[in-house]
Order: sequence, then C-alpha cells, then structure tokens
Amino acid sequence: MPLRKRKAQLKTRAGKAAVSGYGAMDARLPVSELARQLLRKAFPDHWSFLLGEIALYSFVVLLLTGVYLTLFFDPSMMESVYTGSYAPLQGVRMTQAYTTTLAISFDVRGGLLIRQIHHWAALVFVAAIAVHLLRIFFTGAFRRPREANWVVGVTLFVLALLEGFAGYSLPDDLLSGTGLRTAATIVGSIPVVGTYVELFVFGGQFPGDDVIPRLYAVHILLVPGLIVALITVHLMLVVYLKHTHWAGRGKTNKNAVGPPAFPHFTAKTTGFLLMVFGVLALLGGLAQINPVWNYGPYRADQVSGNAQPDWYVGFLEGALRLMPPWETDIAGHTVMWNVFIPTLVLPGVVFTLLFLYPFFEQWVTGDRREHHLCDRPRNRPTRTGLGVAAIVFYAVLLVAGGNDVVAFSFRVSIEVMTWILRIALIVAPLLAFALTKRLCLALQMRDRRRLTEGEETGQVTQSVNGDLSESHRALSPTARYRILMRDVPTPLELPAEGPVSRRRRLRTVLSGWYYRDFVELPATDEQRSRIAERTAPPEPVREPEDR
Repeated sequence: MPLRKRKAQLKTRAGKAAVSGYGAMDARLPVSELARQLLRKAFPDHWSFLLGEIALYSFVVLLLTGVYLTLFFDPSMMESVYTGSYAPLQGVRMTQAYTTTLAISFDVRGGLLIRQIHHWAALVFVAAIAVHLLRIFFTGAFRRPREANWVVGVTLFVLALLEGFAGYSLPDDLLSGTGLRTAATIVGSIPVVGTYVELFVFGGQFPGDDVIPRLYAVHILLVPGLIVALITVHLMLVVYLKHTHWAGRGKTNKNAVGPPAFPHFTAKTTGFLLMVFGVLALLGGLAQINPVWNYGPYRADQVSGNAQPDWYVGFLEGALRLMPPWETDIAGHTVMWNVFIPTLVLPGVVFTLLFLYPFFEQWVTGDRREHHLCDRPRNRPTRTGLGVAAIVFYAVLLVAGGNDVVAFSFRVSIEVMTWILRIALIVAPLLAFALTKRLCLALQMRDRRRLTEGEETGQVTQSVNGDLSESHRALSPTARYRILMRDVPTPLELPAEGPVSRRRRLRTVLSGWYYRDFVELPATDEQRSRIAERTAPPEPVREPEDR
C-alpha cells in the first residue's frame, strides 16, 4: 500500500508540474494557438503524398546511423600498414580513413550493419526527393503560392547529391578514389582558375592530404545543417500553405480536405516511420552494398574495372563518356571543353531550368491565381511530355555511365555503343515528348468517351442478325466529378490593335504551344459554371498589366 500511494503521489506531482510548465510556456509563447492549428490541420489521404515522408524518415535514419559511424571513423589521410582482422589486406599500406572503414566493417559490433543501413538510407533519401519532385511537377503543385517551396525542394535535392558524393568518397577505397580523381579533373577543367581551385580543395597535387578531412566536415556538419534548416522551412511552408489535394467530391480550390493531424495522421505516419526503419534495416542486413574490402585502398596508379558511381551522379559520368574530345589551346592554356561542358555547364543549365520552371510556366500562362487542386498529368500534355523527356534524357546519360559494361554484355564495340547513346541523347527525349503528349490526348479522348458512353461492363451480346455489341453502365458520380473537375488554361492571344513587342509575341507563341492541344469534355452550361466556381482561387488576384 505505501508503495502504491507513493506512485500515486508522484503521478499527481508530475501532472501538476506538466500543467504548470505548459502554462508558463503558453504565457510567453503562442503554444496553444500553434498546437490547435497543427492538431486540426487536414492531411490529404493519398499514396503520392507519402513520397515526401519517405525522404524525411530516411533522412532521420541517416542522422541516427551517421552519429554512430562518426564515433569510429577517422578521416585522416595519414598512411600506415594495416594489421586488422581482414587477412587479405594485412601488410598493405593505407590511409586511416580506409583503415577505420575496415574496422567498422569487421571489428565494431554491428558496424557493418550500420554502414549498410546508412548507405541504403542515402540512396533512398535521394531517390525519394527525386520522385517527390516529379510528383509535384507532374501535378502542378509548384504553382502559386508554392513557388518558394519548389525552390526549397530543388535546393534540398542539390544538397542531397552533394552529401551523397561526400559520404561516398570518405572510405578512400579504390572505387571512391577513382571518383575523386574524376572530381579533381572536373574542378581542374574550370577555365583560368581551375588549377588553383583544385590545389585549394585537395591541399596540393591530387590526391593531396586534405580532401578527405574536408569532405568529412562537409558531410557531417555543413550540408546536414543546411538540410535540417531547409527541411524545417519546407515543413513550415507546407503547414502554412496547406497541402494540395486531388479533385473529388467536396474538394475544391478553396478548401483542404483530409483526416486531422491528431489522432489519424499521427498514428498513420508513426506506423509509416517504423516501416521505413524496418525496410532499411532489412536491406542493410540482407543486401550487401559497397563492399570496400573488395576494392582495396586507393592508389593513384590504379583504377577499378567496371567502376560506376552511385546512380544519382551516374549522369555526370555518362555525360563525360558521351562528350566528344573537344579541347582548345588559348595562350598556352588548354581549355578542356570535353570535361567542362558535360560536368559543369550541363548540370548548371539543368538545375537553373528546374529552379525557374514555376515562374516560366506562370509567365507563359499569365495565370497568377492560387492553385490547391492537383492537375491530372493527362490534362497538361505539354508539361507531362517535357517531364517524361527530361526523365528519358537522364536515363540515357545514366546508361552511358556504364557504356563499357553494356558494350561488353551485348558484345558490341565501345565506339558503336557510344555513338548509339549520343544519337539517343538527342532523339529519344524528342520521341518521348511526342509520344507522351499523344498518349495524354488519347487518355483525354478516353475520358470523353467514358462520359458520353459510360463504363464498359465486359458483357457482349449478339443480336438476331449476328451483330455483336458491348453493354455500358453510367459512370459513378465520383468518377464523373474527377474527370470533369479540371482547369485548362486557354492560350494567350495577341491584342487586336496597337504595337506588339517581341517579348509579347514570344509569350503568345509559347502559350499556344503549351495549351493549344486538348480535348473538350461534354458538359452542360450548369456543370461548367460549377466547375469554374470550384476551381476558382480562394480570393481574387489583380493581375498586373502586361507591358
């Protein structure tokens, strides 16, 4: 009894302390207001919104496993003779970075498991961000008022690539050292200042003495801090601007529909967090990745056969292999266009286009309204075609990053394989764009036929004359609503009178190219009026006069 009373007293005191502490915080900070808003926030219930959560939770796994690995890893490039437990490498000279990587793999309890979980989580993190960005692009979720969040997301993707490359290079094995040799060549290809930048980054002539410690600081401190800050900004903007949602009964451009944050979303996302943890742990325990002991320590006079980087930087390797050997001698200095263009100019152009695309599309359409309904990709055929063309462009570069392996597997010469991929890099995206656009228009035609004829039942009847016909049933109200609820901009037109600037003409041509092709859906005037009302922005926005 005394023990039970003591526990009750402690529980009462803890409750009073929690209440008084909360009251003290609430008196000084807007705790109640923020908690009330967060707990009532609606989260759309659709699988595509889980992609961002996969990226977030894999980053949490990266932080936890990274802290553990930091306790045992030494980034020093000082060399010594290996005397560890891995017998095939005993007596070999290697840096402390490689020695401690082997020690983590073979001597630290659970070290290899944590290393592999960390590596798998890094791959999943970058992949989840990439697919999440594609989801936002294809559904138009980057439009006003979410342009800033799109910029934050693309910046996170760039930082994730940098973080992945830095972590990939830390073990100082033969494979990662080959990647660093490529990075040194890329830095050195910068006209005029490239040599000086390379000497600064590597602490002298390659491989130098400082690159691994510097990459270590970037990997565990600088980039993770920036990623944490940007994820915080991203989540704050998501809460403030609310989620987009797919068209459905009761879902308009003026509301946010979904289960509340507590308890529905909290319970679901906690379970999803544990699932992500479990899958990554399963991969780390069963699927071997980056067995650095097979490669050996890095030596500048050796290179690993069939050496390809992780997939997220494979496109740079492919661009290097496809670029013709163009060089120019200017005043005794060699400008290596064959390295500078594919590895610095190309990524710079690609990411600049990604950053600016929301503002470009807004300029083309002249649409400055708020958008909270997701587009069905089929309803924006030009945008969808551009996205698929970009994916195909990247895929060709990724295949080119392993053109030697592909050529060996298919028994063709490396020169033939390189020329095939050079042609495909230009032709394949154009074909993908045209095919995707036609497919989107075909799907719109299918939607039109479903609205007019109904859904196929699969039952075929035969008349007395021998004619075969298939029966149809009317679409459900939910399916009809989803098809009709779309907002297709009309192309801009030139003014009937007055001078027209070249900029306005270009804008009109691009607008026609974007939105000229679409399939009109059968709808009554009353239905069109309701659609216009439900896709209207939350509040009218005065558009500035175009000059």
